[in-house]
Amino acid sequence: MQQDLRGRVAIVTGAGKGIGRACALALAERGARVLVNNRRHPGETDEQTSAAQVAAAIRAAGGAALANHESVQADGAGERMVAHALEHFGRVDILVANAASPQASTFRKQTLEAFRAIFDVGFLGALQLVHAAWPHLLDQGWGRVVMMTSSAGRYGNHGLAAYSASKAAIEMLMRSLAAEGASRGLRVNAVSPYADTQMTQGYLAEDLARCLRPEAVTPLVCWLASDGCTANGEVFVAGGGRFRRGFSVETDSLAGDDIASVIDALRELPGRPHPNSNHAFATLVEELRQGGQLR
Repeated sequence: MQQDLRGRVAIVTGAGKGIGRACALALAERGARVLVNNRRHPGETDEQTSAAQVAAAIRAAGGAALANHESVQADGAGERMVAHALEHFGRVDILVANAASPQASTFRKQTLEAFRAIFDVGFLGALQLVHAAWPHLLDQGWGRVVMMTSSAGRYGNHGLAAYSASKAAIEMLMRSLAAEGASRGLRVNAVSPYADTQMTQGYLAEDLARCLRPEAVTPLVCWLASDGCTANGEVFVAGGGRFRRGFSVETDSLAGDDIASVIDALRELPGRPHPNSNHAFATLVEELRQGGQLR
């Protein structure tokens, strides 16, 4: 069932190509007016930018869209994007924080400047946008925020320290904002996509690349952006038309003086999710009581 997003205004970052482009087109197809953000490359005219081309495609299909050329990590970029949407569309309802920067360097070879450049696009870009839009979403009592994360942000990966750190930060920001906005009609979630994009080209076999189309991610994003969204503070994995739910988990606790043996035993226990950090702490307190360490 296709969501009806008529009357809503969306900002999509990194929307010139790949998943961001697919999301902008899908949101517009469902009736949303879209601010299409993608940074300008050196030497490009307005019409040559990928953001302008996506916005033109939306308008050609009967939708409403504007191109925005902010570099998401630049100081004040979030405020300028929100102001751009408010000036032309009169409101902001949906944020899809998709912009990211690829990485192919081990930590030892990476300068702090290079690390920060990747982290700032992946995390600070999302932070600035959401921070600028947050008061508007709270005041109107409705908002949907979708942040793009990655399995690298939950599990890490060789050569992806900066990218992984940015995505881990995204997930924890998302969960915290979900708790803050829940009582005011806001829903904040994250999507961890597997898709054939510029960032993954050269890493996927041809048949797998055909299966993992960016468009296969958009039904989830559009649902998370809709009135019908019942999720809040959750991570969903999407790829090839299949979906998973991601968790942060902890095992139950064990006591013992032989730490090596305790660690070995912990590795055999299943993990369980906690809805928030207070709940995780409360379960440990209860285990202390049950174990006799706390009276």
